[in-house]
Amino acid sequence: MNKKGFGSRIVASPYILWAALFVIVPLIFIAYFAFTDPSGAFTFSNIMQIAKYKKAFGLSILYSVIATIITLLISYPMAYFMTKMKVSSQKMIMVIVMLPMWMNFLIRTYSWITILANKGLINTFLTSIGLHPVKLINTPGAVILGMVYDFIPYMILPIYTVMSKIDNSLLEAASDLGSNGFSRLRKVILPLSFPGVISGITMVFVPCVSTFYISQKLGGNKNLLIGDAIEYLFNSGPDFYNVASALSLVLMVMILICLFVMNYFTDSEEATVL
Repeated sequence: MNKKGFGSRIVASPYILWAALFVIVPLIFIAYFAFTDPSGAFTFSNIMQIAKYKKAFGLSILYSVIATIITLLISYPMAYFMTKMKVSSQKMIMVIVMLPMWMNFLIRTYSWITILANKGLINTFLTSIGLHPVKLINTPGAVILGMVYDFIPYMILPIYTVMSKIDNSLLEAASDLGSNGFSRLRKVILPLSFPGVISGITMVFVPCVSTFYISQKLGGNKNLLIGDAIEYLFNSGPDFYNVASALSLVLMVMILICLFVMNYFTDSEEATVL
């Protein structure tokens, strides 16, 4: 037992070192700067300045919730129909879903600029058929569209993984008991796929609420999100590190609360199913 325990610690030591250097230590620095002023004295003034950025927090949460809902509405039926395809077709669709993730995040975002620009592909097409161009770029809709496009694979993959493991005998038993298609979806598929839905929501909402590059390029900095505020403050010099760290700390706490709530509902749902 002792040899196994020692061997496990040896195997886990690189991960522990990585977590300490790139997760724990940065969090300690963030917490230190959040509760100190530029001279190093302890203060709560940085936390108190959060009120100035309440609109940025509100917009970040609003856009993230909308993007997450849209992503879920697209991903859930897609994942369901993928499980009904042949194995070869499932692999092909999975490659198509994963293909954008193989490209650089910046390139994917810039590609939408060429599509949504005032003289981009969409407006060029509208003009060619005699319609007036539409304002698409530098709008909240463009920011949400960018979020959905960039993070939709993170919603599809966990839902598909969970759905593909659902035992078909359960669906057959539900059919034998008189359940129609909608009843099987509501009473069997939805409860069993709920953990994948929660994982997908988490994996989409967290990067959406903290994003800044998408909003800058597709939103034109007209609607400041909390990620934009943090990035701007950190780039403004050492005198603004403390406020930026306070914003980062509050955002991290908000995300942890959301994760706790989602995990709570996941556990409750699993207990109900069992």
